[in-house]
Formats: sequence, structure tokens, C-alpha cells
Amino acid sequence: MAVTADLHIHSPYSIAVSRFMQPEQLLKGCVTKGIQVLGTGDALQPDWQDRWKPFLENDAGIVVVPQGEIEDKCRVHHVILAQDLAQFDQLRDLLAGTCKSFTTSGRPHVYLSGEEIANAAHDVGALVGPAHAFTPWTAMYAYFDSVPACYGTAKIDFLELGLSADSSYGAAIPDLYDIPFLTNSDAHSPYPDKLGREFNRIRLDHRTAKDVLAGITKRAIEMNAGFFPEEGKYNRTACTRCYTQYSLEDATRLQWRCPSDGGIIKKGVSDRAKELAHGSEARPRPPYLRVIPLSQIIQTMEGASSPNTKKCKAIYALFIETFGNEIAVLLDVPVAEIRAVHPKVADAIDALRNGTITLHPGGGGKYGTFSLIEAG
Repeated sequence: MAVTADLHIHSPYSIAVSRFMQPEQLLKGCVTKGIQVLGTGDALQPDWQDRWKPFLENDAGIVVVPQGEIEDKCRVHHVILAQDLAQFDQLRDLLAGTCKSFTTSGRPHVYLSGEEIANAAHDVGALVGPAHAFTPWTAMYAYFDSVPACYGTAKIDFLELGLSADSSYGAAIPDLYDIPFLTNSDAHSPYPDKLGREFNRIRLDHRTAKDVLAGITKRAIEMNAGFFPEEGKYNRTACTRCYTQYSLEDATRLQWRCPSDGGIIKKGVSDRAKELAHGSEARPRPPYLRVIPLSQIIQTMEGASSPNTKKCKAIYALFIETFGNEIAVLLDVPVAEIRAVHPKVADAIDALRNGTITLHPGGGGKYGTFSLIEAG
């Protein structure tokens, strides 16, 4: 069976996370979104573990995978996936004394290298890989030019692409030829435009956390789905103050300072990925489906200021009532049936499926924008 999985989220114990990120609301959000497998987020935090324990088996039938994120001594973030919460208790014991506290932060900063973290994760039987690997902050490729440079002799079990990259960005990097890619939301709120905004389809033998990890290890990932990379706020090389975009050559010539305002020019994910490939041949990858959250599509087509306006939320609710979940609307429901609910949204989804949208890439910390239907 193939399931949709979002394997990286956060809890209110992490910075800038909604207080509504609670297990009950997350499970409801999964049903609405069409997510069948969900990472717990922040599983090293003991109180967050306790909140999840009553919901590991749930009426919604959502498979809950214990998941956490750690920041290492170089500021690189790592995602860890386990079969059960007890493995995170064991990991916390192994890492004792390497950070100030595991209770004050859902995503702890530990004074260890990537290699030491990976070895500790493997010692307790967990999987580990770099979080949002291409992002120019707190990510592997922000500070290292290769997997061994970050992880030493330890192996990684997967690589998370992040919102500013798709599979094509890593397909030509030799280090990654044998590494499965994950696409996850890294959600900080339970709302439909965040939870499940990126997801994976994984083939499983049984609907258990153990089988999810086995599916990743066996490279049974059938599809990755996520943003158009150009929507990411670090996709193109740009100034972090005024967001003016530059070619890599111009940024180098300007010594990475914007001539307009003196702001730092940050190298974009697109340019970074090309550097790391060194002209190598791209290897085949599972399909990558580019999606935009339904609530964002509704907002755009209605010309609303937010996807949370009363009208936008009512339209979204009608879609869920009619078709069951959001991913079905984005991927599977015939356009003619969508048109019966909302003609403009149907036109937008048709354009999205056919790739006829206009993208205005982001960079320097500013998200990209898009036009779903060309004027004229």
C-alpha cells in the first residue's frame, strides 16, 4: 500500500511554533489534508512525548512516527526518525551532558558533530539525515561541501530537501546518488497551508512506524511532493535586506555585499546545488510533484489578503466536505468535478497540474510568488 507521509514537524517547545500544535489538532489536520503518516516532532522533549503517548494509536488511523530534530555544534540541523518513543529516551541518555537542557527546547543544540549525532542515532536503532539540507542557514550544505565533511565515516539514511529545493537539485550530486530524498513540511502550525505542504508517498507492507522506517531504508519512496523550489525564500542568490537578486558571478564580484544598501548577499539554493554537482550526471529519482496548498490557491483566486478570511475558509471547507481531503483535490479529483465547486480554483489546479503557472522566484529570505493563470 502507498501512504502519504509528513515526517518533520515541530511542537510548541520549539521557537516560533503555534500553541495550537497539539496532537489532537494535528491528527485532525492530517485527516483534512490527506496525510496518513505523521512525525511527532521534537521527540527528545519529555513533556511533548507524554502528550503524544495517548495518541500513538488513534481513531483516525494515522501512523505516528517518533521524530525529532537536533542542531549540532556547527549549527547544522539533523532529523531523526525512530520506531518508538523509547528510542528517544535512550538517545537522550546517550547525549546527556552535551547540551544545556532537553526540556527547555524542542530542538536542542548539542555540542557534538554530525558524525557523533549520527552514530548516537544509529546506536539506538534510529534513522538520521540532514534537515532541509540545501537551505543557506542551519543546513548541511550551508557549511559543508559533502556528506563526509559533515558526517565523517557515519552514514546517513536519507536527505531532506527543504522548501527551496526539489529532487533535481540533488540528483546530480555524487554524494547523494544512493541516498533517498524526503520532502516534509517542517510545519510550525497545524493549519492546511503549513501541515503537509510537502509530503512523500511511501510503499509499505504494513501501516506501522517500523514499516515506515523500513520503507525509507529500502528506498520504497514512490513520489516526493512539495513547493515549486522557486517559491522558497532562499532559492535565488539575493540581498538579505532589499532582496535584489544577483547572478553568482555578480555576487562574487561584489564580494557578497549589496551595492544598494550594504546588505549581505546570500547564495541561493539553485546556485549552491549547481556548485555541488560539479557538472556530474543526474541520476534518476522518483517523480517530484510540485504542489501549492489549496488554501493558498483559494486565496490567490479570490484576491484575498489571507487564506484565513471567512470566505476562503468557507470555500476550503466546501472542498473538504465534497472530496474528503486536500491532497485528493490537488492530485486526483477530475478538474470537471472541481469546477462544479469553484470554477476559478478548477482553472488554477488545471494550470498547476499542467505546469502552466508563472513563477517569480524568492531569494535572500523573501518567499517567491506565482501567477496561476496568465493574463490575456
